[in-house]
Amino acid sequence: MKYNQWTLSVALACLLGLNARANDPMGNSVLTEVSKTTLSGYVDTSAIWALGEIGHDDPYPGRSNDGEGYTDGFNLNVVQLSLSRHSDDTEWAAGYQVDLWLGPDAHWLSSFTSGTGTGELGIKQAYVDLHVPVGTGLELKMGHFDTIIGYEVGAGPANPNFSRSYGFFIEPFQHTGLLASYQLSEDFSVAGGVANSYGFGINDRAGSSESQLTYLGSATYVIPDSMGAFSGGSLYAGFVDGLVTGDDQRDKTSYFLGGTLPTPIKNLSLGGAFDYAQDTRDPLGVEDPFLPRDDNGNVLREGTILDAWALAGYLSYQFPDAKTTFNGRIDYIQTDTFQVGTVEDMAIMKEARFLSLTGTVSHNLWENVLARVELRWDHTLEDEVFGFGPDGDEDDAVTLALNVAYQF
Repeated sequence: MKYNQWTLSVALACLLGLNARANDPMGNSVLTEVSKTTLSGYVDTSAIWALGEIGHDDPYPGRSNDGEGYTDGFNLNVVQLSLSRHSDDTEWAAGYQVDLWLGPDAHWLSSFTSGTGTGELGIKQAYVDLHVPVGTGLELKMGHFDTIIGYEVGAGPANPNFSRSYGFFIEPFQHTGLLASYQLSEDFSVAGGVANSYGFGINDRAGSSESQLTYLGSATYVIPDSMGAFSGGSLYAGFVDGLVTGDDQRDKTSYFLGGTLPTPIKNLSLGGAFDYAQDTRDPLGVEDPFLPRDDNGNVLREGTILDAWALAGYLSYQFPDAKTTFNGRIDYIQTDTFQVGTVEDMAIMKEARFLSLTGTVSHNLWENVLARVELRWDHTLEDEVFGFGPDGDEDDAVTLALNVAYQF
């Protein structure tokens, strides 16, 4: 959405502390750049009810944005404000992207300290975008940017469903570093880069050595027009490997494989995603009660490897009215806990398994408004490990959600 020069100059002056005047050379330069800047974003709200005995303060393993603290009431999820200037067609073009989050979901971010924050204002992305005239064009991002793996993304309105998948839960979220992408052919592109750490925080370092970096890589294949009804689909693979913030020993690795595929049935498409995360540490957000503990109840972490893998299938169908869409998802996760050389030299192997079914109907009744209703059912397949509810003794969790987001 484009704004006029005066509106954007005032906005940028507030954000960046500029005090440029239009009648001096520096002011004219600032206004010229401001006119190329785009202001966009969204306001994301919801109302979620838990259908059953589980309360709003009870844990919901594997749920990111619609579980504990969100159910049985209305929510302001997040407000995103984005300023961007994309690179143009010149040989040495440059641009930038800044995404700010305001509201409760901003606690996912860590703009100033290590680990996830507790405030309601955060920087989701802030990077410089550079175009290098090499071959078909080398694109560089330097700064703080979203992770390169995953079927679903942090921006809620861009996802097929309102709630996030189990796979999203075990993926990294942000990185501070340098990312390069290159279009090898019309159908195939690759990306690779380095970051300070696997963790979330801006400028966070992983350990004491400058050589301990996180490595990222991905490849994307777009199905060509020659494939007929399947053209326009895509396949994607990627990985992230590195040490977590502030830890010289804990190496964490995530792998992702996913894709989308149109079908011969008009307006029907399918998708799939596979996530594998090694050393996730409490991957479902609920501490495994079978982890060995000392006499004070503290978990003995040494030698622990916690792996998790998630598999999700997606179905999307747009109705003939072009305003109504149904998005379905089936989601499975399994976590493995393995402890070696702990209490009394015992080795312990436990697994937790969860299954979820989600149906989401969206209808574009108002311009720029995404309105959707979602019903989600989660079921634990290993209730002796942990489940839902205050005591973890419930096998099922059912939620009904209304999500309304205005995008500008």
